[in-house]
Amino acid sequence: MEIAIRPKLDRAAVEAIARKHLPGPIEVVGHEEFKDGFFNAAHALEFADGRHVVVKVAPDKAHKLLRYEVDLMATEIECFERGLAAGVPMPALHYGDPEGGVMIIDRLKGVSLPKAHKDIPEAEQIALRREIGALSARFATVTGERFGYPRKSGRTVADSWSESFLAMIDDVLADIAENGSPLPRPAEEIAAVVAAERDLLDEVTRPALVHFDLWDGNIFVEKAEHGWRVEAFIDGERAFYGDPVAEIVSLTFGPEDQQAAAVEGFLGRGMTAGEERRLALYRVYLMLILVAECDVRGFDEEQAAHQRGWSTEALVKNLALLEG
Repeated sequence: MEIAIRPKLDRAAVEAIARKHLPGPIEVVGHEEFKDGFFNAAHALEFADGRHVVVKVAPDKAHKLLRYEVDLMATEIECFERGLAAGVPMPALHYGDPEGGVMIIDRLKGVSLPKAHKDIPEAEQIALRREIGALSARFATVTGERFGYPRKSGRTVADSWSESFLAMIDDVLADIAENGSPLPRPAEEIAAVVAAERDLLDEVTRPALVHFDLWDGNIFVEKAEHGWRVEAFIDGERAFYGDPVAEIVSLTFGPEDQQAAAVEGFLGRGMTAGEERRLALYRVYLMLILVAECDVRGFDEEQAAHQRGWSTEALVKNLALLEG
């Protein structure tokens, strides 16, 4: 899929980045470009000495981006560094340049969960979801200095979660207004519904690291001796410091029994009423992002209509839950 903001690099350019930043000598014997991402360029290289790496390059800063997407490579590098230190399964980070927008990581041996899904026995799927929940909970053991996105502008950085999250909502609504993206109801009404939950948000007092993009495409699995297992999580560019419950948004896109297993693995219990309500807030936020990005990614008409359709439907549903 062609994405307008994704950098276009040829093999020679990718090899040059690897030679510049990795220990040598480097003889490249294989190259593959991944075209299923929506933001960064990602190219795999195989070296004659057996190493396999992925080179990621951020979009040019001249491109129109959403407000939260500024410094996204810096965010991803921080997510990798802190997540790996906390024992989160992620590819090894060999090089990271936040300013230059480049990172080099190990290439994983497994496959993304959607590609493996048909091969995973139904009896193993619940256990795998529980493992995904438990391993992703390690992100939340990392504590930030303050709430918000770890970017230079500090637009969403705050001492309280309510102040930070409301700034995040304001930013994405500003993106939507600026780009003329359609909403099912006025932005002011949506902002008011979220702002009414300020006290509930302030029940969160520790800024935990949240990956916030753990949909199945960012979860790699592999078949081990005793069944399928999680190999690693990838793509931490949406990470922020906030409520750990926000992680559950992307973990619960599937069937209800698998959703419940992921939550059990993540929390070690069921959700409280307050957590369920906060989860609806975070679903509202993610759906607003998905609506907003349709007008900056350069999607074709069919892709934009599909994403806008299902994300708007989920947005309406979760706003109704909050108001009900």
